Amino acid sequence: MAELRVDQAVIADLVTEGARILDLGCGDGLLLEYLFRHKRVKGFGVEISEEGIRSCISRGLPVYHGDIDQGLEDHRDGAFDFVILSHTLQTIHHPRFVLQEMLRVGRKGIVSFPNFGHWEIRLSLLLHGRMPKSPVLPYDWHDTPNIHMCTIRDFEELCRESGIQIVRQIPLNSAGNVPQGAIKRSLAKHLLPLAGANLMAPMAVFLLERPPS
Repeated sequence: MAELRVDQAVIADLVTEGARILDLGCGDGLLLEYLFRHKRVKGFGVEISEEGIRSCISRGLPVYHGDIDQGLEDHRDGAFDFVILSHTLQTIHHPRFVLQEMLRVGRKGIVSFPNFGHWEIRLSLLLHGRMPKSPVLPYDWHDTPNIHMCTIRDFEELCRESGIQIVRQIPLNSAGNVPQGAIKRSLAKHLLPLAGANLMAPMAVFLLERPPS
Protein backbone atom coordinates (compact mmCIF):
# COMPACT_ATOMS: atom_id res chain seq x y z
CA MET A 1 0.00 0.00 0.00
CA ALA A 2 1.36 3.42 -0.99
CA GLU A 3 2.16 6.11 1.57
CA LEU A 4 -0.45 8.67 2.52
CA ARG A 5 -0.04 12.36 1.79
CA VAL A 6 0.61 14.45 4.88
CA ASP A 7 -2.95 15.81 4.95
CA GLN A 8 -4.35 12.30 4.50
CA ALA A 9 -2.30 11.12 7.48
CA VAL A 10 -3.75 13.92 9.60
CA ILE A 11 -7.28 13.09 8.41
CA ALA A 12 -6.78 9.41 9.25
CA ASP A 13 -5.68 10.42 12.75
CA LEU A 14 -8.84 12.50 13.23
CA VAL A 15 -11.21 9.69 12.22
CA THR A 16 -12.24 7.53 15.17
CA GLU A 17 -12.11 3.75 15.21
CA GLY A 18 -15.14 2.10 13.61
CA ALA A 19 -16.67 5.38 12.47
CA ARG A 20 -19.27 5.68 9.73
CA ILE A 21 -17.56 7.69 6.98
CA LEU A 22 -18.25 9.14 3.55
CA ASP A 23 -15.20 10.10 1.47
CA LEU A 24 -16.18 12.68 -1.14
CA GLY A 25 -13.95 12.90 -4.19
CA CYS A 26 -12.08 9.84 -2.95
CA GLY A 27 -9.81 9.72 -6.01
CA ASP A 28 -7.74 6.56 -6.25
CA GLY A 29 -9.07 5.33 -2.89
CA LEU A 30 -5.76 5.41 -1.02
CA LEU A 31 -7.12 7.19 2.06
CA LEU A 32 -10.33 5.17 2.03
CA GLU A 33 -8.36 1.92 1.86
CA TYR A 34 -6.21 3.02 4.80
CA LEU A 35 -9.27 3.85 6.89
CA PHE A 36 -10.86 0.47 6.17
CA ARG A 37 -7.67 -1.41 7.01
CA HIS A 38 -6.45 0.51 10.03
CA LYS A 39 -9.51 2.25 11.49
CA ARG A 40 -12.09 -0.44 10.59
CA VAL A 41 -14.51 2.22 9.38
CA LYS A 42 -17.86 1.60 7.74
CA GLY A 43 -18.93 3.57 4.70
CA PHE A 44 -17.88 4.27 1.15
CA GLY A 45 -16.46 6.76 -1.30
CA VAL A 46 -17.89 9.01 -3.99
CA GLU A 47 -15.86 9.77 -7.09
CA ILE A 48 -16.65 11.43 -10.42
CA SER A 49 -13.70 10.24 -12.54
CA GLU A 50 -13.81 6.88 -14.27
CA GLU A 51 -10.11 6.41 -13.53
CA GLY A 52 -10.70 6.94 -9.81
CA ILE A 53 -13.66 4.55 -9.82
CA ARG A 54 -11.57 1.85 -11.48
CA SER A 55 -8.75 2.33 -8.98
CA CYS A 56 -11.13 2.06 -6.02
CA ILE A 57 -12.75 -1.07 -7.44
CA SER A 58 -9.32 -2.63 -7.99
CA ARG A 59 -8.63 -2.03 -4.28
CA GLY A 60 -11.90 -3.74 -3.38
CA LEU A 61 -13.44 -0.55 -1.99
CA PRO A 62 -17.14 0.36 -1.87
CA VAL A 63 -17.48 3.39 -4.15
CA TYR A 64 -20.10 4.90 -6.40
CA HIS A 65 -19.97 7.32 -9.28
CA GLY A 66 -21.40 10.70 -8.35
CA ASP A 67 -21.08 14.45 -8.75
CA ILE A 68 -20.95 15.99 -5.27
CA ASP A 69 -21.76 19.43 -6.74
CA GLN A 70 -25.28 18.01 -7.23
CA GLY A 71 -25.66 17.34 -3.52
CA LEU A 72 -26.00 14.26 -1.33
CA GLU A 73 -29.75 13.78 -1.45
CA ASP A 74 -29.41 9.99 -1.37
CA HIS A 75 -28.23 10.21 2.25
CA ARG A 76 -30.32 11.06 5.27
CA ASP A 77 -29.40 13.69 7.84
CA GLY A 78 -26.70 12.56 10.27
CA ALA A 79 -26.04 9.29 8.43
CA PHE A 80 -22.26 9.49 8.97
CA ASP A 81 -19.86 10.30 11.78
CA PHE A 82 -17.35 11.93 9.42
CA VAL A 83 -17.65 13.25 5.88
CA ILE A 84 -14.25 13.80 4.26
CA LEU A 85 -13.26 16.20 1.49
CA SER A 86 -9.54 15.72 0.87
CA HIS A 87 -7.87 18.07 -1.64
CA THR A 88 -11.17 18.35 -3.50
CA LEU A 89 -12.59 21.67 -2.26
CA GLN A 90 -10.71 23.68 -4.90
CA THR A 91 -12.00 21.48 -7.75
CA ILE A 92 -15.76 21.74 -7.12
CA HIS A 93 -18.15 24.38 -8.48
CA HIS A 94 -20.23 25.00 -5.35
CA PRO A 95 -18.00 24.84 -2.24
CA ARG A 96 -20.51 26.45 0.16
CA PHE A 97 -23.30 24.06 -0.90
CA VAL A 98 -21.04 21.01 -0.65
CA LEU A 99 -19.88 22.00 2.85
CA GLN A 100 -23.48 22.44 3.95
CA GLU A 101 -24.40 19.04 2.53
CA MET A 102 -21.39 17.47 4.27
CA LEU A 103 -22.58 18.75 7.63
CA ARG A 104 -26.16 17.77 6.93
CA VAL A 105 -25.34 14.10 6.36
CA GLY A 106 -22.37 13.97 8.77
CA ARG A 107 -21.86 14.88 12.42
CA LYS A 108 -18.42 16.23 11.53
CA GLY A 109 -16.67 17.24 8.34
CA ILE A 110 -12.96 17.04 7.58
CA VAL A 111 -11.62 19.24 4.79
CA SER A 112 -8.08 19.58 3.46
CA PHE A 113 -6.97 21.90 0.68
CA PRO A 114 -3.88 23.65 -0.74
CA ASN A 115 -3.38 27.18 0.60
CA PHE A 116 -3.04 29.64 -2.27
CA GLY A 117 -1.93 32.29 0.23
CA HIS A 118 1.35 30.47 0.98
CA TRP A 119 4.38 32.76 0.77
CA GLU A 120 6.09 30.74 -1.98
CA ILE A 121 3.06 31.13 -4.23
CA ARG A 122 2.90 34.87 -3.52
CA LEU A 123 6.63 35.32 -4.15
CA SER A 124 6.64 33.24 -7.33
CA LEU A 125 3.78 35.25 -8.80
CA LEU A 126 5.48 38.52 -7.82
CA LEU A 127 8.88 37.60 -9.27
CA HIS A 128 7.89 35.68 -12.37
CA GLY A 129 4.45 37.08 -13.22
CA ARG A 130 3.13 33.60 -13.99
CA MET A 131 0.77 31.26 -12.17
CA PRO A 132 3.05 29.31 -9.83
CA LYS A 133 3.57 25.58 -9.59
CA SER A 134 4.61 23.65 -6.50
CA PRO A 135 4.61 20.09 -5.10
CA VAL A 136 1.10 20.79 -3.78
CA LEU A 137 0.01 22.54 -7.00
CA PRO A 138 1.84 20.75 -9.82
CA TYR A 139 -0.43 21.78 -12.71
CA ASP A 140 -0.04 24.38 -15.43
CA TRP A 141 -2.72 27.08 -15.33
CA HIS A 142 -4.36 25.77 -18.51
CA ASP A 143 -4.40 22.15 -17.39
CA THR A 144 -5.45 22.35 -13.74
CA PRO A 145 -8.52 20.83 -12.09
CA ASN A 146 -8.45 23.69 -9.55
CA ILE A 147 -11.24 26.17 -10.27
CA HIS A 148 -11.67 27.84 -6.85
CA MET A 149 -8.32 28.92 -5.47
CA CYS A 150 -8.70 29.93 -1.84
CA THR A 151 -6.49 30.76 1.11
CA ILE A 152 -6.81 29.66 4.72
CA ARG A 153 -8.35 33.05 5.53
CA ASP A 154 -10.83 32.68 2.68
CA PHE A 155 -11.95 29.33 4.04
CA GLU A 156 -12.28 30.68 7.58
CA GLU A 157 -14.49 33.49 6.25
CA LEU A 158 -16.63 31.05 4.25
CA CYS A 159 -17.20 28.96 7.37
CA ARG A 160 -18.13 32.07 9.37
CA GLU A 161 -20.58 33.28 6.73
CA SER A 162 -22.11 29.80 6.43
CA GLY A 163 -22.55 29.27 10.16
CA ILE A 164 -20.05 26.41 10.22
CA GLN A 165 -18.06 25.84 13.41
CA ILE A 166 -14.32 25.22 13.08
CA VAL A 167 -13.43 22.66 15.74
CA ARG A 168 -9.76 22.33 14.79
CA GLN A 169 -7.52 24.05 12.28
CA ILE A 170 -4.32 22.19 11.42
CA PRO A 171 -1.89 24.04 9.13
CA LEU A 172 0.75 21.79 7.58
CA ASN A 173 4.29 22.74 6.69
CA SER A 174 5.19 19.92 4.34
CA ALA A 175 3.93 18.65 0.99
CA GLY A 176 5.81 15.35 1.40
CA ASN A 177 4.64 11.95 2.60
CA VAL A 178 4.41 10.45 6.07
CA PRO A 179 5.39 6.75 6.34
CA GLN A 180 2.33 4.77 7.32
CA GLY A 181 3.99 3.17 10.29
CA ALA A 182 4.88 6.52 11.78
CA ILE A 183 1.79 8.63 11.19
CA LYS A 184 1.05 9.67 14.77
CA ARG A 185 4.62 10.25 15.90
CA SER A 186 5.35 12.24 12.75
CA LEU A 187 2.45 14.65 13.05
CA ALA A 188 4.12 17.08 15.42
CA LYS A 189 6.81 18.16 12.99
CA HIS A 190 4.18 18.88 10.32
CA LEU A 191 2.16 21.28 12.43
CA LEU A 192 2.60 25.04 12.48
CA PRO A 193 1.37 27.57 15.04
CA LEU A 194 -1.92 29.11 13.93
CA ALA A 195 -0.30 32.57 13.86
CA GLY A 196 0.86 33.21 10.32
CA ALA A 197 -0.63 29.99 8.99
CA ASN A 198 -2.14 31.76 6.00
CA LEU A 199 1.35 32.90 4.99
CA MET A 200 3.45 29.94 6.09
CA ALA A 201 1.38 26.77 5.49
CA PRO A 202 1.14 25.29 1.97
CA MET A 203 -1.91 23.26 2.99
CA ALA A 204 -4.32 22.87 5.88
CA VAL A 205 -6.81 20.46 7.42
CA PHE A 206 -10.02 21.64 9.09
CA LEU A 207 -12.31 19.68 11.40
CA LEU A 208 -15.81 21.14 11.14
CA GLU A 209 -19.24 20.70 12.66
CA ARG A 210 -22.60 22.41 12.73
CA PRO A 211 -23.02 24.87 15.59
CA PRO A 212 -25.26 23.69 18.44
CA SER A 213 -28.91 24.42 17.66
